[in-house]
Amino acid sequence: MSKRVLTIQDISCVGQCSLTVALPVISATGIETCVLPSAVLSTHTGGKFTNFTFRDLTEDIPKINKSWLESNQKFDYIYTGYIGSAKQIDYIEDIINSCLNENGQVIIDPVMGDLGKFYSGFDMNYAKKMRGFCGKADIIMPNLTEASFLLDIPYIGENFNKSYIDEILIKLSNLGAKKVVLTGVSFNKDELGVAIYDTTSKSTNYCFNKKINKSFHGTGDLFASSLVGAIANDVHILEAVKIATEFVFEAISATMENYDTDHWYGVRFEKALPYLMRKLNK
Repeated sequence: MSKRVLTIQDISCVGQCSLTVALPVISATGIETCVLPSAVLSTHTGGKFTNFTFRDLTEDIPKINKSWLESNQKFDYIYTGYIGSAKQIDYIEDIINSCLNENGQVIIDPVMGDLGKFYSGFDMNYAKKMRGFCGKADIIMPNLTEASFLLDIPYIGENFNKSYIDEILIKLSNLGAKKVVLTGVSFNKDELGVAIYDTTSKSTNYCFNKKINKSFHGTGDLFASSLVGAIANDVHILEAVKIATEFVFEAISATMENYDTDHWYGVRFEKALPYLMRKLNK
């Protein structure tokens, strides 16, 4: 039987992030991708976008869940990204309890902030709620900022070493997830990558790629979505992280080749999809 991923996050109609990334990327890996929008925005909220619209879909979530229960909808993976509120987390937990297949996996990208700051609308109360939610996950994928919020510790920026990252991984695993994938890790100016901790084997691994000294919106969503797609294709997590890291690098490189200053709001990941499909033989 073919596998199904349910991804729960917002739709930013313009901006190449969240569901507009997750749906095409996971689908390109050959996995049926179902969606549950947490909100609909005219654009994402970063950079030059102003006066964006926001439609909160919190109260639609239990109605959708009721419909799925009545038609016996089940999913092998439930992958969450941007969740708009603590109340939505409660509703999503209900969906996990009712719609996740036996032996299914919960994969959480605890989207809250970056560069030491919360995104608009989030605070430590939300981080505390997310902390409990992460305990239900098989895999969590925070960046360093989100890790500091989950653990309620100061964000120290780039001033860290391997022993600090190892300590953070252990503390994150103590929240309850079986595997921790920590993004934005770098020990020198030329590399950027990911640290992976497995609670079963008590092992830590790293995956690095060449650092591109330009930032783009949506790359975290690209990484998370391609990682989910690889895992749903039964790829071991270490290889899945490598594929996802390389895919993001390819997408950024494709964007940089013909960089258009009018296209500042995301990366042209569409041009890198053939790379991802080749990696997974799709």
